[in-house]
Amino acid sequence: MYSVFVVDDEPIVLDGIRSKIDWESSGFSFAGEATDGEIALSMLHEVKPDILITDIKMPFMDGLQLSAAVKKIQPWIKIIILSGHDEFDYAKKAISIGIEDYLLKPFTPDELLSSLKKTAVRIDKERKQLSDITRLKEELKSSETLKKKEFLSNLVHGSENMSDVMQKSQELGLNLISRFYKVLISRIKSSTSTIQNQEETCSLLNSYLPSWEQAECFFHHSNLLVCIFRGSTREELDDGIFHAAETIAHIAAKNDDCTTLTAIGKTVEHLSELNLSYEDAKRILSAGEKGGESRIISSEDLGQNLDSESQVDSALLDLKDNDPLVDRLKYAGKNDISAIIDESMQLIRSNPGQFNVFASYLLVDLIFSVSKLLEKFGGDIKKLKPEILQRKFIDEAVQDEENFRRKITQVLSFALEFRDSKMTGKYGDVILKAKRYIEEHYADQNTTLTTVAEVVALSPNHFSTIFSQECKTTFIEYLTNVRLENAKRLMRETEMKGYDIAYECGFSDPHYFSYIFKKNTGLSPREYKLSAVQ
Repeated sequence: MYSVFVVDDEPIVLDGIRSKIDWESSGFSFAGEATDGEIALSMLHEVKPDILITDIKMPFMDGLQLSAAVKKIQPWIKIIILSGHDEFDYAKKAISIGIEDYLLKPFTPDELLSSLKKTAVRIDKERKQLSDITRLKEELKSSETLKKKEFLSNLVHGSENMSDVMQKSQELGLNLISRFYKVLISRIKSSTSTIQNQEETCSLLNSYLPSWEQAECFFHHSNLLVCIFRGSTREELDDGIFHAAETIAHIAAKNDDCTTLTAIGKTVEHLSELNLSYEDAKRILSAGEKGGESRIISSEDLGQNLDSESQVDSALLDLKDNDPLVDRLKYAGKNDISAIIDESMQLIRSNPGQFNVFASYLLVDLIFSVSKLLEKFGGDIKKLKPEILQRKFIDEAVQDEENFRRKITQVLSFALEFRDSKMTGKYGDVILKAKRYIEEHYADQNTTLTTVAEVVALSPNHFSTIFSQECKTTFIEYLTNVRLENAKRLMRETEMKGYDIAYECGFSDPHYFSYIFKKNTGLSPREYKLSAVQ
């Protein structure tokens, strides 16, 4: 399926596009919506759709400005422009940006679907062209490419004569003048050792490298990409390199057989020190190969002084967890307690007449996970909370639903309080601060990836990477879940109308709220409210 994101400041247009097209049977999926360009840009960073449909006339950032920004940072996204203004100037500007189609309002669902299908054909054709292995091999054989590769390889290995670097870089058309530098190494692997899949992914990735204005890149081996990133500030450098790392992962994910491990070396201030950043990234890459999943790992996130492979390995192991619930509790907030309880109750209710059996099993499993979480932070549940290990605690908890909810809340609240008292390190501070901010500001429609990244003092790209890898969910998915959990709470505890709950929980459009609610829960807001009061 091709994912589609829609931006328009008219709710009636958004509702029409969302509801009048049979997305599933048409071969497209509705990935999300926004009412202005600024909010859309923040969401697009994470959603990464195949197609963007955007109105031209919008507040804050119009469709042309949004399109230009998207083409710069996510060039694979195809854009369809909507406009109620039949003026050639608009069309001319849109065409110069590189849009796929231009539809005049009003338009019918069939006209839009026809435009989407034409765009999908272009995507398929482009992907085929970009994955042309022969073209990549011919390009790699070219004299100029080989000279650039040899020069950049010597530079990162520290074997280039530094007195000649600037002259050689100018002769080769390379821009290496900057204040700060970092080296990124990304290994693309086929899970099934199918070389063709690996080569096609590398070829597709190779086609996007010229769009990275801050980097000079080369393939060191057939599946090992090395990039030298530069930035006038540390913030600019981080933003560019983490955007590239996420792009690599996104492009590789188009092939289900391929995974990527991307390592980012430490920041250096001179070209003569590039080999230090390169060696840093190599150590991370070597230690991280033991896992089979796609990951992005930065030297500066693991620790500033990774001077041995064993230290890197230890730091990487610390990021992993085999127990999904332990992993979830590592950064859980108050809202997650309610979600965990609701999930437990849903499982219990799906097995009527066996409340005691399932409640006992779930509570014991939860206590076991909490015990492992405490151990992770140096605590011993036998000393800190021995009463929850007693049979009496379990028996009292499973008497009825009210007791069960209260006991689970008690166990989880204790675990999170202990965790917060012991949490140290860059990841913990960033994630917990971000989640607290979300809990306090989820009702604000302007709470986005960008605004929360500012709160934790990271670039949006860097923050997005950390959040998704540590929390096993994207920022957008987490924010949406927080809003939905609070909507459920208001449905259970108040008599508020559905549209009031939508606005109260940060949704700009009640129709979109209903769509997202049913997509996530399987029930409409009305059906959920009726089931909650029964």
